[in-house]
Amino acid sequence: MSGVRRLLWLRIYEKGGLMNFIPTKLKGAWIILPQPHKDNRGLFARTFCAEEFAARDLADRFVQCNTSWNALKGTVRGLHYQLPPSSEAKLVRCTAGALLDVIVDLRPDSPTYLQSTAVELTAINRLALYIPPMFAHGFQTLEDGTEVFYQMSEFYAPKLGRGLRYNDPRLGISWPLSVASISEQDLGWPWL
Repeated sequence: MSGVRRLLWLRIYEKGGLMNFIPTKLKGAWIILPQPHKDNRGLFARTFCAEEFAARDLADRFVQCNTSWNALKGTVRGLHYQLPPSSEAKLVRCTAGALLDVIVDLRPDSPTYLQSTAVELTAINRLALYIPPMFAHGFQTLEDGTEVFYQMSEFYAPKLGRGLRYNDPRLGISWPLSVASISEQDLGWPWL
């Protein structure tokens, strides 16, 4: 993270408070900025509140949490989603390192259908990304040893799991690094 961007985040964190919800260009997807309380011990921040999520018509119940640790910078995971009735909302944050998180709107009736957006999540900026159901999700690590923490609103349903090709030209996603590692499954998803 550049010195100017780091200084900006430090100034934001000095204000304290609860959480800020910042809309992305894709309806229903939000960047969540915790507002930590800082003192001589360090900081404390709220990262989820069922009441605040429900007030915004976001999933306010998560049934499963996962972590993904990635050894190499340039690792790509995704783009994954689950079909109904197990479509899942996700709340994703980076707990170590840095990544570029990418989401694609797969709701056919949405004005942003097949559009994507990307958010840099890092252990320093402490941002989270709220991903609505029927969005494909993937990321590329920007540092070695990057860890990601997910909260999901539905249980994993392998038979309903699907994916999009990370490099599908129809999606036009610009990944910042060459791919250092990717699974065979993710390379095998069909083209749009």
